[in-house]
This record gives sequence, structure tokens and C-alpha cells, in this order.
Amino acid sequence: MTMMTESTRAAIKGYLEGFIKGVVDAHKKESNTKTSRTVAPKSSARRATLKPFHEAILPAEVRRISSFERSFSTSLGTTFEECAFLIAKQIHKKAERNFNNPAVMIPLLAARKIEELVAENNAIGMKRLFPELVEEVLATHGAENVSRPAIADLYFQRYDGSEWFFEIKSPQPNKGQCLEVTQRLLTIQAIQALSNKATKTYTYFAMAYNPYGYRKDYAWSFANRHLDMKNQVLLQGEFWNVVGDDPDTYDEVLSIFSEVGRAKGKYIVDELAFSI
Repeated sequence: MTMMTESTRAAIKGYLEGFIKGVVDAHKKESNTKTSRTVAPKSSARRATLKPFHEAILPAEVRRISSFERSFSTSLGTTFEECAFLIAKQIHKKAERNFNNPAVMIPLLAARKIEELVAENNAIGMKRLFPELVEEVLATHGAENVSRPAIADLYFQRYDGSEWFFEIKSPQPNKGQCLEVTQRLLTIQAIQALSNKATKTYTYFAMAYNPYGYRKDYAWSFANRHLDMKNQVLLQGEFWNVVGDDPDTYDEVLSIFSEVGRAKGKYIVDELAFSI
């Protein structure tokens, strides 16, 4: 178990403060007419309206400014990758955001097997466990290799040598995202196997928060149909706590968002007063 250092907390705070300034400046620049003010629905109004990071960093009175709230909410998703990277960089042996190796070799038959499995998922949904798909891909060998890209939003190597790859996407992904991420994760598994590394490889679809609250209540149809939610997906604290190697990482990250929200709340309100 590893605690987040003060320097990492400071780095996350600085990044979030810069993010807020950028979104506010962009909104002010685009606001040429008065924006209508509407009250955002309360979290209890619908089952899938929980936005813990959004509510932590954005003052309640600002969330009622509909045009800014929508823009801010959309942009906030980009912060999760950077915050996770800043944590992983401190905790693990090495870390990289936007991991992208454009041309890595895997067996041709493995590439075809991945395409077959994704096509099957597209047609009938994820009917098998994700580890079974990985085993099937890794069992496919051949003399001929083909180039494929290795892509992940976040990568880190732990000190035990294990390598972890994450695609960090919306907790309410569309069908195409589910299929694309599954293909990417299976491809990384095939690439790692061909490299003959003795280390363990972990690949996950990561969701930074759960709009439904508890995992048992997660009800987004595309994800439930086209992902193996139990074995392929890390949801909310499951993701953050793996990145931070600490069971309190999610709560700590959320507390940082809250600190920044309290510190920058007046700034946001004052700045937006001139553009609404």
C-alpha cells in the first residue's frame, strides 16, 4: 500500500486549476449572447445521474448555468487520464499516458482471431468471459506475423514487473467504444505474448466513476451487453485504487477535486458573471 505524496497532490491540483481556467476562458470567448439559466436535475431524479467528480469541483450555483455545465461536464472526462497518470508516475516503476506503439508484430492468425471475436461480440454481445477470449487469442500461433498498433490511454509497470494497460472511457459508452476497446485490449495481450515476456499483463476498460452509484446497480445496456463487466471492467474505486496501489486512492482523488472546487469556486462564479 502506497500513500500519495504531497508533490503528487500538488501536481494534480495545479493541473485541475489550469483545466478550470481553460474551460472558463473558452466559455467566455464563445458566449456572445445571454445563456439561459436552468436548474440541473438532482441526483435522485434519475438512476444514472451521479457525477462525483463533476459535483466535487463545480459549485452548485454554476451547475445551474446550463450551457457552461454541459461544456464543463464534457471536458472533465479528459482530466481523469492525466490525474491517473500523475498518480501512477509516483507509485510505479514507470508510467505513460497515451501509450501508442503504431506498428508491433503479432501472429496473423491471432489478428484474425481477434477480428472474429469482435465480430461475434458485435452480432450477439459478449457471451463469454474476457479471460477466455484472451486465452483463445494467445493459443493461436503461426509462422506469419502482421503489424498492429498497441494503444492504451494509460500504461504502467509495477515494481513486480507486471504491466498494466487501461482504456479510460465514459461509464456510459456506446456500442462502438465497447467493441473498439475490446479489440485494443486483446491486441495488447497478443503483442505482449509474442514478446516472450515472463511478466504478467493486465488489460482493462476503466470507468473513472459510476453514474449508478453501486456496481450492482450499474445498468448501462451497451456496456452490459458488449463488455464482460466482471472481468474486463474496473469501475470507479476499483480503477483508482489499482492505479494508486491503495484502497483509499479514489477517495483521496475525489477530495482533491473538492479542494480545488472550493478554492476556485468564487473565481468561476465571478468570471462567468460577465458572460451570462
